[in-house]
Amino acid sequence: MTLLDVDIKSAGYEKGNSMIKDIQFTVENGELIGLIGPNGAGKSTTIKTLLGLLEHKEATITYGDSNYSYIPDRPIFYDELTLWEHLDFVAAVEGLSENEYKEKATELLTRYKLADHAHEFPTKYSMGMQQKAMLILTMITSPMLYIIDEPLNGLDPTAMKIFLDSIKSEQQRGAGVLMSTHVLDTAEKICDRFLIIHQGRLKASGTMKEIRNQCQLPQGSLYDCFHVIAEGNPYEE
Repeated sequence: MTLLDVDIKSAGYEKGNSMIKDIQFTVENGELIGLIGPNGAGKSTTIKTLLGLLEHKEATITYGDSNYSYIPDRPIFYDELTLWEHLDFVAAVEGLSENEYKEKATELLTRYKLADHAHEFPTKYSMGMQQKAMLILTMITSPMLYIIDEPLNGLDPTAMKIFLDSIKSEQQRGAGVLMSTHVLDTAEKICDRFLIIHQGRLKASGTMKEIRNQCQLPQGSLYDCFHVIAEGNPYEE
């Protein structure tokens, strides 16, 4: 089942000034799609287009019959709410049953080692703790589609493993994930398919095998392939 079907002809922040062009892809059930590119390549602009945040666009964005959750690259919280009060708020907005959400919230807080900080203000957390809090707030609704912008920022190795294990569990449940990242070594290990964006254009897409075939590097890493596809072969004279 297709959870997200994207056809962006152009999009930008000002009329007549397109930041991204000609980007097409889908996200299917259980897939983890890596949106790959350096800072400034157009990854966040692509995500903002998907979320309907850009006025100046020519695009068709079709979501399947399912809910989705978005994790921004920078955590956002209400100053006056504790983490548990944020969870209460999300549960009320989404119409979650009290027993169901409290049980899942407790499990997530324990898993991410924030149970002792649930009644503190997330705005006072460290960056890593804030990132984990955002993950908890996203996962509490059990969405069928995750749109995640640079989720690995600020996570220590332990938190990163917990996050990746959580995402794998969500995939096994059937959820699809679109994850923007510039951490290529991790992306290569966990993603099913890749979208390589450079200078606002989709330069290549497909599985690791397909990406390698496109750049004629049968044993190349995602890092090697990215530089060949997006910037030209750095080893050529």
